[in-house]
Amino acid sequence: MYPRLFELGPITVYTYGVLLAAAYLFGLKLAMVRAKARQLDEARVLDLGIYIIISALVGAKLLLLVLDFRTYVSNPRELLTLVRVAGVFYGGLILAVVVSLWYIRRVGLPLWTTCDVFAPGIALGHVVGRLGCLFAGCCFGKPTDLPWGITFTDPFAASNTGTPLNVPLHPTQLYEAGAEALILLVLLATESRGRRYAGRTFWLYMLLYAISRYIVEIYRGDPGRGTIGVFSTSQFISLLLVPLAVVMLLYLRRTISPEPRQVRKAA
Repeated sequence: MYPRLFELGPITVYTYGVLLAAAYLFGLKLAMVRAKARQLDEARVLDLGIYIIISALVGAKLLLLVLDFRTYVSNPRELLTLVRVAGVFYGGLILAVVVSLWYIRRVGLPLWTTCDVFAPGIALGHVVGRLGCLFAGCCFGKPTDLPWGITFTDPFAASNTGTPLNVPLHPTQLYEAGAEALILLVLLATESRGRRYAGRTFWLYMLLYAISRYIVEIYRGDPGRGTIGVFSTSQFISLLLVPLAVVMLLYLRRTISPEPRQVRKAA
């Protein structure tokens, strides 16, 4: 764990912030390469990527605010911590999807082809982002006696994210980073196999991520994630997303008219 990368006088550069920025840049770069290969309007895809980054950041923090609303109401100073913490990935994903649908329809990009372009980039960015969580000590796991348990020792992480110190924990950050890396490989390896149709890569990502996130949540130990019944908030969203993804994959597979794979370049 190494939450602070370096300090320049009063300025502190946090490892998580650097890796989060890298995550968005890597994900956007992959999306741009894929957009060019599909002859999509690169300028519009770049604009869409910027919208996705902004809405993902806002959505992740908004869902965290909702889940821990009582804490922030009782202690308004805690609102400042929203600047430093990662938020909830599903909040960012949901808002980014909503904003993307609006923008895609507004500028006339092919809907599902554009979603397919971004799906592997989301997975790649999530891999890097979870490494940032590991360095920051957030999104930590439950105590474990397994040989691969990870022990955090930095007092700053404990004060900033509540990370338990000197206790072996499940490395849930690495669990999720590994799952996302595997999903990325699956998406890229299967994209040209079988029956190809627009939307398949995107909804396959949604399906695989929902399954992996549900499993990883079993080992999470951070208390501020919120619950709905016996499930964590992310598990509950996963339970809704899995059948939706399956239905969409079946529906799009049966669609007869193929979606156009390119749009006219913006003037």
